[in-house]
Amino acid sequence: MNVAELLAAARAKGLRIATAESCTGGMISAALTDVAGSSDVFDAGFVTYSNAAKVAMLGVAQVTLDALGAVSEDVAREMAEGALARSEAAIAVSVTGIAGPGGSEFKPEGRVCFGLAVRDGATVVETVEFGAQGRAHVRQATVDHALILIARAVQSA
Repeated sequence: MNVAELLAAARAKGLRIATAESCTGGMISAALTDVAGSSDVFDAGFVTYSNAAKVAMLGVAQVTLDALGAVSEDVAREMAEGALARSEAAIAVSVTGIAGPGGSEFKPEGRVCFGLAVRDGATVVETVEFGAQGRAHVRQATVDHALILIARAVQSA
């Protein structure tokens, strides 16, 4: 399903979408809004690159960030749920990861944590290891995977 088809499916079901992005810096929102007419489906995009922005804009708990760091499934969950709570969306996707270059022994380059929150439904999280393939590749792979998650949620709604 391409982005236009995803938006059409969401539109047909009366669903709105929000994003909460860290490592992609708004690329998921851009992919969704590149399609003309997306304004009736896309509700809000939160670009929360810093931890302070995650706390202030999405309500991510400082204790979670202190204990686990920004790149964790718990933070991805709180980001997605925060975007859902702070928007009119029925579906919110979140991403937080290490796009590169760099990383560490414990959080390698290419690790991205995803959250998907659905209003009146469960929040699911997952971690994908894209590998150290360079910043641009990791970011684009993250966008592509996030769009797949949104499409699945739309189809299941």
